[in-house]
Amino acid sequence: MKAIKNLGLVIFLIGLAIFTGSIFTGNFSLTQEELNTYISEKGYKSEIIKKELSAAVVTDKSLNIFQFSSRVRAAFETSNNHYDELIAKYDAEKNWDKKGEQYQYKIYGKPHTLSYEIAKKAGSGFVKENAGLMWFLTFGLGIIGALLFIIPNLVLLGKPGIKNDGIYLESATNRGWIAWLVLVYLVTFYLVLYFMADYAVNWTFILDPISNFLGNRDASQWFVYGFLYCTIMLTMGVRMFIKYRHNKYQIVRTISVLFFQIVFAFLIPEIMASLQLPEYDFKNAFPLDYDFFFDWNLDNLTNSGGIGLFILVWGIVLTLIIVPVMVYFFGKRWYCSWVCGCGGLAETLGDPYRQHSNKSLNAWKLERWLIHSVLVFSLVMTIVTLYCYFSGTQSFLGIKSQWIKDTYSFLIGAWFAGVIGTGFYPIFGNRVWCRFGCPLAAYLGLVQRFKSRFRITTNGGQCISCGNCSTYCEQGIDVRAYAQKGENIVRSSCVGCGICSAVCPRGVLKLENGPEEGRINPTEILLGNDVDLMKLVNKN
Repeated sequence: MKAIKNLGLVIFLIGLAIFTGSIFTGNFSLTQEELNTYISEKGYKSEIIKKELSAAVVTDKSLNIFQFSSRVRAAFETSNNHYDELIAKYDAEKNWDKKGEQYQYKIYGKPHTLSYEIAKKAGSGFVKENAGLMWFLTFGLGIIGALLFIIPNLVLLGKPGIKNDGIYLESATNRGWIAWLVLVYLVTFYLVLYFMADYAVNWTFILDPISNFLGNRDASQWFVYGFLYCTIMLTMGVRMFIKYRHNKYQIVRTISVLFFQIVFAFLIPEIMASLQLPEYDFKNAFPLDYDFFFDWNLDNLTNSGGIGLFILVWGIVLTLIIVPVMVYFFGKRWYCSWVCGCGGLAETLGDPYRQHSNKSLNAWKLERWLIHSVLVFSLVMTIVTLYCYFSGTQSFLGIKSQWIKDTYSFLIGAWFAGVIGTGFYPIFGNRVWCRFGCPLAAYLGLVQRFKSRFRITTNGGQCISCGNCSTYCEQGIDVRAYAQKGENIVRSSCVGCGICSAVCPRGVLKLENGPEEGRINPTEILLGNDVDLMKLVNKN
């Protein structure tokens, strides 16, 4: 078994190395005719950008992606700097007509996005010309290697019940050097994906055939992300099926998150795009779907006819009616542990790191302040955005609509949800984003805390204080403290993953959806029973 595991690890690392190394391969250049076609499609009017791009990309030299991108970015910056200087000059002269004229020549968009668009047209080489083979050498070897590594280890688990089976003795699961390497790789991956997409253009070439089959268009960096997301969840989902094979709740829950991620978050949007319809993830509720009320999205939906209107109405109904009603009956677990893609990745890829969630009082205080601050931030952003959209102004109470949208997208949408939320799994646990940053989790938690039938009941008399429940709680809840006192667990942060119940050797914990009156502190009931018992004894 050990030999198979080692072989799997080697195969996985080879696939990962080829995937990572593919960034550095290929040649990038355009002919003048190809460049002219691109400029015409984009509608660029600046003669400077035409000249600069021609000098940058029309060349006989063999340019790698880094050289190519730096040239293209410099061309855009040179052009925009020129017109910024003219705008400042005419502004000082109060020559409003000349100032306004310069804006039509500026190139709008992030430099790495513009560079990516040209690189997509300019790329050539082994990766692009052998996409099928490269898929096998990257994704294929990664999947095979991961399964060979996972399956033998978990098959040997034997009897039901998950205990502290060496997680604190391995470097990968106890914040050792392997865990730090994983963190560095994940963070770097997200930084490239969000802020240097042009460097990852070769990854998109690998998946172009699949993207064209599903959506009739070439793959973007977001298609790579979505496909990789689903691949990882499926592979690590196999691990979940084996590890928790004696727990039906975990099996069904894992199937559910895989279904919603693959079908709703990945396939349906791609199919809708192929039909020239708005791409939409029907399970994604506001404010997690923070740009739902952005002006560009509202315009896109209102201009898409009946389907656009349906999506708009569905998004509002989902947020204001379906979400709180479902939380009332089933707790926030119905979304966070059964539907949400972020939760699905946390439960599959992040399962080996769930024990790293901080259970301290300071972590709980930080969690409450931070997650509710993000919720308030998202609501303020949405109010400002809607006011500016319907009033036609640029700001509300001194807050500029574009500034607050850009700030939220950068700090929360990119850094917190992506770079930190997933990249920090190996050190801070698998629910960093869910605990500290997700505004939807904060909304669901408020409903669950004060108006829900869901709770985790405990039987304190059976608790042996082994600590498995607290160790494996990904939300940083000291479950053992509740179990020892026989108290129901009613916490806004609890996502009802049920792992605490699955790892309990005595069956102390049980997930229930019962009457609200059943959510009171059981110690009060026990005290009342003791008083009644004493009265009965004295009477006899």
